[in-house]
Amino acid sequence: MNSASAVKINNMPKAPSATRGDQRFKMLDATIKRYQYQQDALIEILHKAQEIFGYLENDVLIYVAHNLKLPPSRVYGVATFYHLFSLAPSGVHTCVVCTGTACYVKGAPAILANLEKSVHIHAGETSADGQISLLTARCLGACGIAPAVVFDGTVLGNQTAESVLDRIKGWLQDGST
Repeated sequence: MNSASAVKINNMPKAPSATRGDQRFKMLDATIKRYQYQQDALIEILHKAQEIFGYLENDVLIYVAHNLKLPPSRVYGVATFYHLFSLAPSGVHTCVVCTGTACYVKGAPAILANLEKSVHIHAGETSADGQISLLTARCLGACGIAPAVVFDGTVLGNQTAESVLDRIKGWLQDGST
């Protein structure tokens, strides 16, 4: 083995030292052990990690990579490929605007533009106060009630820019739905 390849092996990120004593990492360890450290279980392990931590922060991704003996780039690639994984904390409330064909034709772009302007965030972001995460979905499968928007897990159809904004304002004013 030449010295160049020895350097590459030795530069593999180590598990973050902040993991010691953190109960969440102990729960993640139990999951990794349950899957017998199998690299093929990466998606299931990331699901559990997100459930435990709320989102997949860099330390968690490196920890999983280290324990499964995978390159961090592979773990990061899987985490960013699937839309169900989040690399940032979610807001207290989530608003998902469907951008599928039927919703798009029936006004989803106007709904999204109005929301972005009103709450001062773009799709995929969370407001500075941590109250609202604004997301998009390629299709919710609710084409018959287009345009559809998901508010905290509840799908509502036939939405308008005004009705969606009213709902968001309710969240911001008093936490109501």
